[in-house]
Amino acid sequence: MTNSPSGKAGPLLEAVGITKRFPGVRALDGVRLSLRPGEIHALLGENGAGKSTLVRVLAGVHRPDEGTMTLGGEPYHPGSAADAIGAGVQAVHQELNLLPNLTVAENLFLQHLPRRRGLLDRRELDRRAAELLAEVGLDVHPRTKAERLGIAQLQLLEIARTLWQDCRVLILDEPTATLTPRETERLFLLLRRIAARGTAVLYISHHLAEVFELCDRMTVFRNGGYVTSKPLAETDPAEVIRLMVGRDLAQEYPAPHGGEPGAELLRVEELRPPGGHPVSFALRAGEVVGVAGLVGSGRTEAVRALFGADRAEDGRVLVKGALARIRSPRDAVRHGISLLTEDRKGQGLVLDLPLTANLTLSATHLVSRRGLLRRREEERLAHQAVDRLQVRTPGIRQPVRTLSGGNQQKVVLGRWLLADSEVLVVDEPTRGIDVGARFEIHQQLVDLAAAGKGLLVVSSDLPELMGVCDRILVFSRGRIAGEVARPEFDSSRLLTLAYSGYSTAAPHSKDDTR
Repeated sequence: MTNSPSGKAGPLLEAVGITKRFPGVRALDGVRLSLRPGEIHALLGENGAGKSTLVRVLAGVHRPDEGTMTLGGEPYHPGSAADAIGAGVQAVHQELNLLPNLTVAENLFLQHLPRRRGLLDRRELDRRAAELLAEVGLDVHPRTKAERLGIAQLQLLEIARTLWQDCRVLILDEPTATLTPRETERLFLLLRRIAARGTAVLYISHHLAEVFELCDRMTVFRNGGYVTSKPLAETDPAEVIRLMVGRDLAQEYPAPHGGEPGAELLRVEELRPPGGHPVSFALRAGEVVGVAGLVGSGRTEAVRALFGADRAEDGRVLVKGALARIRSPRDAVRHGISLLTEDRKGQGLVLDLPLTANLTLSATHLVSRRGLLRRREEERLAHQAVDRLQVRTPGIRQPVRTLSGGNQQKVVLGRWLLADSEVLVVDEPTRGIDVGARFEIHQQLVDLAAAGKGLLVVSSDLPELMGVCDRILVFSRGRIAGEVARPEFDSSRLLTLAYSGYSTAAPHSKDDTR
């Protein structure tokens, strides 16, 4: 938490009675929010609670249908993102707004490039950029192309861009979703320094451990409505979850199904991803096997090669003891292997198509006859999947783009349930998803294992893997560094294995290690 005097200060930004409607849905219903100078304020709620919609209203992307806003005591009604930035309200979204082909310095000052005699003054540009980069602790040369930076560096670059623009309110949406623990710690130090200057920071995250470590106060939304605002020192995670979901979650993860693993479904022998090292492992019916490792450890590359998304350079894959020649995702699906990609929007969904089409994309044989779509059967299967997975949607013909992240992930899972694959590979199944939806998705994974399916779960979240898996494979520098069974699960041991292939010593473990 910050040590700011924000508790005694009046609001810097205040929104009262904000309502926003879209066709078929009331996204915000009279919500309110008050941000004080120098505080870090958490905005919490399940996916679909209205958090992102309010952020877009504050950032000038959407105009509210009802309600009022003030900034520094003056009326605030931005007509565009540029208006909001000009007023000092800046948002750093999950989808970063940077141009990869430009340099770091050019991205920082794109709208205000220094000129001398009508020409770009590169020396002055580099000088200004170096000052900002030092301020946020980003150790890169100003002339480095943005496309060469990692996700954590890009995020710091986005934040650095706000600092020279007289930022009064900084909004961050799931900023640590792809960061390592050390990168997260550096980000927190930076946010505390920014708040200490008097900037109000609005922080959106589904990781409550982060929220309690970093933030001063919270506001909770549920189903588009306002629930409460209070200091975090006056509550605890269990109460926050109850406020968010409207019910008690007796436990964070579902109980394991308890059955003994069955016959071997999958065997991977010396499979070598492009440019990687060979890996070998097996998966049995009724098992949930975790795949852990740092970002860039090779875990995602291994499962992409298994699924045929990338052509393996060597090795064998056996399904139920028979050799499976997998050169494409189509081959993998034909052999009973499905992949829930970590990039649900870019690779897992066709965003402009309705739920019906997205749910049946991998099971077209069930909804067509002689090349013709059986629309009634398509709708029946879609309703079945929506009910089973508790997808929150106004209707099955709703474009999947309009759904929250948690409900989009349920649609991807529903598609592969219809495909009835024997082996399900799930990459980052709950990234950016609220606690209620997380529990529901975890329960579906456990239920699938109980039904005799084999699951590989790839995740950066060690508590998630320890909560749902029977054993965990730990990747380090492209190799499997070790395997840990459920009775021996320990975050320190897993982190030690994850760092074992690197020269850097393993860090002290935290409750929420990604």
